[in-house]
Amino acid sequence: MAVTMSTKADPAPACRKRNARRSNAAPTITDVAREAQCSPMTVSRVINGEANVREDTKQKVLGAIAKLNYVPNRAARSLAAGLQLRIALLFDNPSASYLSEFLMGALEEASRRDIYLVVQACENAAEAQKVIRKLLDSGIEGYILPPPLCDDQSVLDLIRSSGGIAVAVGPGRASGSHGAVLIDEFQAAYDMTRHIIGLGHERIGFIIGNPEQVASGQRLEGYRKAMSDAGLAIDESLIAQGQFTYRSGMVAAEKLLGAAHPPTAIFASNDDMAAATVAMAHRRHLDVPGDITVCGFDDTELASSIWPELTTIRQPIREMTAEAVAMIARVHKHKGRATRDKAEQLTLAYQLIRRNSDAGPSLAATFSKPPGRP
Repeated sequence: MAVTMSTKADPAPACRKRNARRSNAAPTITDVAREAQCSPMTVSRVINGEANVREDTKQKVLGAIAKLNYVPNRAARSLAAGLQLRIALLFDNPSASYLSEFLMGALEEASRRDIYLVVQACENAAEAQKVIRKLLDSGIEGYILPPPLCDDQSVLDLIRSSGGIAVAVGPGRASGSHGAVLIDEFQAAYDMTRHIIGLGHERIGFIIGNPEQVASGQRLEGYRKAMSDAGLAIDESLIAQGQFTYRSGMVAAEKLLGAAHPPTAIFASNDDMAAATVAMAHRRHLDVPGDITVCGFDDTELASSIWPELTTIRQPIREMTAEAVAMIARVHKHKGRATRDKAEQLTLAYQLIRRNSDAGPSLAATFSKPPGRP
């Protein structure tokens, strides 16, 4: 069901008193449009998942929605009657490209199911607890928790003890959620490492993600197991710590590429860090993939927006958050029954996407170059 949005024009500058009265009101679609520098109709199209919106504009709208904590003004009559399920999507992820897919999946599924969705940024678990208490008081029952929030036991305990429904998106070390939607992080990293080995690489660098997230450790273990199974020695100096951010990828890549005996391939734990590795390679006048192979993880929009486009693991981020919304709806439907205490775990399929950033150690000529390059 499409979201019906209000598209009233902005008040004239002279109406300052009216603006003052609205200063503490919830943000509107007009506020989002102003922040994103587009029309209210464009905001509505993004929320409804329509395809005829430019990618850069969609990113601005999603960023504005997250910044303003905007909630689509859906079916007020349902809310008043207490008929509409209310869900909060909490996030603490530094990757804008990941967040874009994360938000879209939830928005589309919530729109389809006529669910009231709140989007709320939380910088850490302590802030998340304060936010959750306020949301619980306002009648929000369902909570979508991505890493690292789903790793914090105190967050899960608070939601569960208050009668809320918590669903994790991605693997988490905390127990007590009503369900989780994830992929096999270990196997995906294993498969990518085996792919790189199959190209002929033996010195393969690895950039770890945020150490506070379970997925980071699982991806590292997948890399280690693939190297071991191939009979290749693991050089610990070729493993660098990152944080899932572009900047941390730059720092890690500089360390790896500046080594006395650098790797011939680098597998980064997400696309942001992989893109940063490509940039650092170019800064050092290295050809990707001729001089160095670079692979990522997630297959966010960034993976196909840089040159060369990244070979990566496609994590179905949009589908994962959509399934999280659906899972909360199922638990809510059976509220009060014994089935509510049974945690549901849904593992979705990943896919290794090969593009232009990988090659054998000496196969530069087999890949096309950008226009104007010899």
